Amino acid sequence: MIRREQRVPFADARALRTLAGRTTIVRAATAAALLALTALTILLLRDPHVRETRFLPQGSNGIVVLDLSASISTDTYSRIGATLTDLVATRGRYGLVIFSDVAYEALPPGTPAEALRPLIRYFKLPPQSQPGVPPSFPTNPWLQTFSGGTKISTGLELARTILQEDRLARPAVLLISDLDNDLGDQVRVGYLLNQYRVDRLPLHVVALNPDPLDEAFFKKFIASGSFLHARLPDEKPRPAERSAELPAWLVAAVLSLIAILAANELYAARLTWGDPREHEARNADVVEPHVRVAA
Repeated sequence: MIRREQRVPFADARALRTLAGRTTIVRAATAAALLALTALTILLLRDPHVRETRFLPQGSNGIVVLDLSASISTDTYSRIGATLTDLVATRGRYGLVIFSDVAYEALPPGTPAEALRPLIRYFKLPPQSQPGVPPSFPTNPWLQTFSGGTKISTGLELARTILQEDRLARPAVLLISDLDNDLGDQVRVGYLLNQYRVDRLPLHVVALNPDPLDEAFFKKFIASGSFLHARLPDEKPRPAERSAELPAWLVAAVLSLIAILAANELYAARLTWGDPREHEARNADVVEPHVRVAA
C-alpha cells in the first residue's frame, strides 16, 4: 500500500496571523536598528576626532590647568597650540585655570570648548613673511605680567577647590605642563596628587617635553592611560594616544539591542507543537513528520 504525506489544516491558523505579523515587524525593526548601529559605529571609528585621545572623559565637568610659567619655552608653544586645537575639536565643555607661581580661574566650568580657540593664536607660528627671517610667536598677554616660577600645586589646588565648592557631577582635571616644578613645591604637589587619588578625582596629564625624572614622579600617581605627551601640529597622534572610545549612549544602545534580541529569541520563538523529539528530528531531516494520512 502506497502512503503519501498530506498537510493537516490548522483551524486556528488565521488567529495567529496577527501574532506572526507583529513578530515579523519586531524582527525587521530590530535588524534595521542593528544595521544602523553597526554603520554608525564604523563612521565614529573612522572619525579622527573620535579616534584621537579625548583628554578627559566624555560628558565630564573638566577643568584644564594650563602651565604658562617661565619654564615653558617657545619650543613647547606649538605643542600647547596643538593641544588646545584638539580640545576645541572635542566640542566638550571645560573650565580653564592658568598658573605659574600663582593661579587664577580664566574660564568657569562648563564653558564651551570653542572659548579656547582665541588662545591658540598665541601658540601658533605665523607664516614666514620675509626670506631668511624665521617667524616668531605672537607676544602672549601672560609673558610679562604673569609668567614666573613654576608651582604646579597652585593650579592643581585651585582646580580641586573649584570642583569641590561647585559640587559638580563627574569632575575631572587636565594638567598641561612641562612638569618642571620648583623644588620647594614638590612636597605640596605630591600631597595634592595623593589627595586627587583619595578623592577619586580623575587627573589627566598632557606633558610638554618633560624631563624623564619629572615624568617618572607624576607617573607614580597617574594612571598609564591618563598620561600623554603633547604632539606638534604636524604630528599624528601616537598609537598609544589613539582611542577607539565610543560614546556612552552608543554603547548603551548596543547593549539594549542585544538584550532585545535575547528577549525576542526567548519569548518570541517559533511556534511548534507535537512531540519535541520528532520536531527536532524533522528539522534535521532524519525522520518523517509525525502527522500522516494514509491514502
